[in-house]
Amino acid sequence: MGVCQRKRKYNEIVRNGHNYAGHQVFRFMCCGKQFVETLGTPFYGKRLPEKEIIGICKLLVEKNGVRSIERITGHHRDTISNLLKDMAEHAEMMNEFLLHDVKLDEMEADELWCTVKKTKKS
Repeated sequence: MGVCQRKRKYNEIVRNGHNYAGHQVFRFMCCGKQFVETLGTPFYGKRLPEKEIIGICKLLVEKNGVRSIERITGHHRDTISNLLKDMAEHAEMMNEFLLHDVKLDEMEADELWCTVKKTKKS
């Protein structure tokens, strides 16, 4: 993660403006290292606003091709492909966490994803 090894207290982290994509930047008072609020998420390091990334993901879920999404959104196909790759890696990491660390079996993990999907619709 690139943060100090010392144990952190809440008051040692301060807000330090926003980056080019509009995300909040935080800074450690002790060492001056900075991190963005999206650290550890699929949005980290992306120059697109979250709203556009979510729109691209919705188009991918609707089984649109990369080139058709390129025409719809105006973003280059490499940008869309890289976003798809990053989302797949994060989904795979989350599934591995559920299976190995939480000790769910595949059926339970599938039920969890179905519950998440149902909750998002309401």
